[in-house]
Amino acid sequence: MEGKITENMLISQFVEIDDFVNMFEPFLEKRLLECADKGKKRNRKTALYMSEILTILVMYHQSGYKCFQYYYEHQVLKNWRCYFPKLVSYERFVSLIPRSTIYMSAFAQAKCWQSPHTGYYYVDSKKLPVCDNLIIQSNKVFKGVAQQGKSSCGWFYGLKLHLVINHLGDIVSFVVSPANVSDNNKQLLPVLLQRLKGKCYGDKGYLTTLFEEFLAQGLELITKVRKNMDAKLVEVQDRQRLLKRGIIESVNDLRMTVRDIDHTRHRSPVNAATYILGGIMAYSFYPDKPHAILERMLMAYP
Repeated sequence: MEGKITENMLISQFVEIDDFVNMFEPFLEKRLLECADKGKKRNRKTALYMSEILTILVMYHQSGYKCFQYYYEHQVLKNWRCYFPKLVSYERFVSLIPRSTIYMSAFAQAKCWQSPHTGYYYVDSKKLPVCDNLIIQSNKVFKGVAQQGKSSCGWFYGLKLHLVINHLGDIVSFVVSPANVSDNNKQLLPVLLQRLKGKCYGDKGYLTTLFEEFLAQGLELITKVRKNMDAKLVEVQDRQRLLKRGIIESVNDLRMTVRDIDHTRHRSPVNAATYILGGIMAYSFYPDKPHAILERMLMAYP
């Protein structure tokens, strides 16, 4: 398990994260709130640099561990002290995690902006239950945040991750919503698919009345039709590309199982956000992403 993370991997990912933090911190500092009594900004320094905190959190999703405490105490504290000389105790590190959420969100969005806009995309959503169905009524941690929703596997209580990838397997857009938000929600889709031009393939859940608005944007949304609907004319190539929609299922499987963002042990919404964003960040570093082999004519980006 420990051999999955090499020294080169650890250093290279830390360098990229550190470069981003150094660029993002001045932007964030201008927007910090000032203390009412002294007029000073809330920017208390910690022993660990923010880039070190982010690297440790991202590496957890690549380590193969399924318990963060065990990972921190047996991998980070014992084997990585030479890389992080100012390591703090597990309890202190957990208290620092909420500070990293805004950095992780900004980094994940930045990686999406950097992903190639190939003109061929796949969209899907994945359930993120936050507790077992038997204890939904007694769950207070996510009150006002999570909702009950239904997937192909039945009812659950939690959140939903909406994802758009290009045919190379890179994430180009994502949105986290309560579980009761449908895939074709009229407020969600324009946010999820903004800036995209070309063709986007999805399942029946993405049937929407916004097709004309997306066409005006330069994006053609292609989906299957329901049994009670008339068949619509679709080009043969688009029908073949629609059959390759399983690529996004592979991406979701990688992030949910290998990257460990699908579990019900969260003790706060901030903890859940950190796990989700950490999994997205870790996936962006994945060297061999699932991808769809399209026709040779599609390999050159439009």
